[in-house]
Amino acid sequence: MSFQDLLAALGVVLNGIPQGLLALSFGFAALPTALAFVVGMIGAGFFQSVAVISFQAETITLAGRLSKKKREVLSAIFFGGLGMALIGIFGLLEKIVALVGPEITNAMMAGVGIMLAYVAIDMGLKEKTIGATSVVVALIVWIISASLVHTIVWSVLISCIVAQFTSFEPVEHNEKNERLKIQPLVWKFWTNPRVVRGALALITLNIGANISFGKLTGQIAGRSVNIDHLAIYSSVSDMASSLFGGSPVESIISATADAPHPVLAGILMMGIFAVILFAKLLPKIGRYVPSSSIAGFLLVLGAIVTLPTNAQLAFQNVALNSSMAAVLGVVIVSTARFDPFVGMMSGVVLRFLFQLTGVM
Repeated sequence: MSFQDLLAALGVVLNGIPQGLLALSFGFAALPTALAFVVGMIGAGFFQSVAVISFQAETITLAGRLSKKKREVLSAIFFGGLGMALIGIFGLLEKIVALVGPEITNAMMAGVGIMLAYVAIDMGLKEKTIGATSVVVALIVWIISASLVHTIVWSVLISCIVAQFTSFEPVEHNEKNERLKIQPLVWKFWTNPRVVRGALALITLNIGANISFGKLTGQIAGRSVNIDHLAIYSSVSDMASSLFGGSPVESIISATADAPHPVLAGILMMGIFAVILFAKLLPKIGRYVPSSSIAGFLLVLGAIVTLPTNAQLAFQNVALNSSMAAVLGVVIVSTARFDPFVGMMSGVVLRFLFQLTGVM
């Protein structure tokens, strides 16, 4: 291990802490989430994969908005992880994307960008001074650096300084959650429509995220990434975490891929995060951080990065096909308004109807 490996690992941890605070603001427990990082370390080491898992704003936001009932949210994450694990074990990930079509998958991810932007605006309006500071700083830093790491660090740091001169609500957190106690889940999940739909939404989002984030991380490292292997250990991580009340932890685009020893650097990063969570340091940090401080980063991530990037990929080959463009528009709007599963399926059904009637 080199000093560069350590620096890369620490950089990714620093990037993940504000998103971990986002998870706390949605009511997820920090200590049980450490189990997810342990599973991630084992999975990356076993498969010798450069793809890592960490707090991911897209999945956290989607999961946190699924239901007001904690039991339903954790059940959706657990069963979504189980479904995703089976997809990975049977090597079906890329086959599903090929069946659905990359255009619809990218349009779904663009809709997730709108969803993130909406949550960012809602967060910012709760504490207008802090939220406005976070948004302005995030936009300025992004324009100067085009770096999400710099954007999240500076927007959170400066908005937290401003918060010391005004009243604010720290990231909400229940200390009673910080224990490794198995949570009651909806075992007959098929009888609860919210759990079924939530699980399918998470599976749909993670199909797109694992392929895009996993492959991009592999490109940075100059190595191929088996996304089915990534799906296995990322989904088992979700199951381990949610079973005890923790947050979903998914694949990310990681700077550890650019380290001299990318596999080792990734394992080190997940190990550092596991130690932070086991030591209950994240909730302590949350006492001094207003929830609205994350608004700027979420707005940049959703409206400036996720939405235009994926929309461009979705529409780049359909300029002369108005019917397909209409399908993708429906996918984006449906995803933003409802969830990724509804968005993707609406696109698949509409495309089938167009093909059936000979329009496409």
